[in-house]
Amino acid sequence: MQYPTDRKYSQEHEWVVVDGDTARVGITDYAQDSLGDIVFVQVPDVGLEVVAGSSCAEVESTKSVSEIYSPVSGKVAAVNEALADEPERVNRDPYGDGWIFTLTMVDASELDALMDAAAYQHLVEQA
Repeated sequence: MQYPTDRKYSQEHEWVVVDGDTARVGITDYAQDSLGDIVFVQVPDVGLEVVAGSSCAEVESTKSVSEIYSPVSGKVAAVNEALADEPERVNRDPYGDGWIFTLTMVDASELDALMDAAAYQHLVEQA
């Protein structure tokens, strides 16, 4: 399992990496591995306003369907359109080409409620 140290992690196995007031969101290596082969990703609509902890996207695998929760509040600025034709990008590169959406954050202090890589790794290892 990979646990990049340049991002924050949620209890629901999403990651967020921040550049200014833009947050890029995806699911973790642990999450994609647990799901198995991903066959469909329903991305949120650009312009959608999301609240931290709320469901805003969906990932369907050969095993199940899982909700994606936004780790921070904001307005969806972009979605990974390539996932429509290649949902397996999430399996192949969950921290790179497999990102799901970006949003413009409204409150950067919400990042303080998320875990760093070490804390997230500890959470996964206790599961």
